[in-house]
Amino acid sequence: MIVSQIAAMAKNRTIGVDNDLPWHIPEDMKFFRDTTKDRICIYGRKTYESLGYKPFPKRFNIVITRNPDAVPNKEAVTVVTSIEAALEVARSQVAQWGQEVFICGGEEIYKLALPYSDRIYLTEIHKEYPGHAFFPEFDKTIFKEVYRSKRTDPLPFDFVTYEKFSK
Repeated sequence: MIVSQIAAMAKNRTIGVDNDLPWHIPEDMKFFRDTTKDRICIYGRKTYESLGYKPFPKRFNIVITRNPDAVPNKEAVTVVTSIEAALEVARSQVAQWGQEVFICGGEEIYKLALPYSDRIYLTEIHKEYPGHAFFPEFDKTIFKEVYRSKRTDPLPFDFVTYEKFSK
């Protein structure tokens, strides 16, 4: 199983403000949809809330929360209480949904999943945005850049992939 994080991040590491994205980049949204389609997606309750408690379509959705009773529309997702439990459920589903499992946010889930992650797909936006949620710092001697593709529309950003390597 390959555990991959996928996120868009501003220059100041912002990934969200008021439970929403502070930018509108259609190409990044398309990249997210295309990359995670027909795969397992793991994310937190706040991210689920930001989706209107509707799961990502055509994906196996796992929501992590400390309080499962507070999650509406539970029949649409698998609810667990830890990153370890989420990965265990994911492992049981890879035969049907594929070997690459995606961590889709938010801030706390990205942090918790970092030690288990093999790859990071990061859209690096070359502008600062105010925010309430931030992508965690990660060790670039462990995660090495293996791909970068520059874009300029509707604002400058890069699609970047990092892969985990041993020190």
